[in-house]
Amino acid sequence: MRLNNVGPQKGSKKRGRRLGRGIAAGQGASGGKGMRGQKARSGSSTRPGFEGGQQPLYRRVPKLKGFPVVNRKHYTTINVEKLASLPADTEVTLASLKAAGILTATKGPLKILGDGELGVALKVQAAAFTGTARSKIEAAGGSCEVLE
Repeated sequence: MRLNNVGPQKGSKKRGRRLGRGIAAGQGASGGKGMRGQKARSGSSTRPGFEGGQQPLYRRVPKLKGFPVVNRKHYTTINVEKLASLPADTEVTLASLKAAGILTATKGPLKILGDGELGVALKVQAAAFTGTARSKIEAAGGSCEVLE
């Protein structure tokens, strides 16, 4: 076998369409592009992303990292380590934390985060818990109640 004998396999190459070479060719006259219109004209068609004059998608979306959540939930967050200073069997709510002076400002419902250690059993009532926070509270002998 020599380089001049090498060719494509039988049936792997398909001949191109012969456009505008008469009715017998099957692609005569309009060349398979229909009658009229922007896409029937000679030369290239519209550029990629063109939407007929409408503001294209690539210009509609924000340019910076990610998209902001429109109606984001704002939580008042507190870590488990801040709850360790409370006495055992205390009911922990947003109001009780504010009364105890642990929280100063409230930005929304209470969410408990799992940073730090907890050694006392507490009855915690909050709108949300992280997985680690829930496991640390329950490991200390406390309970977690999700408020609506």
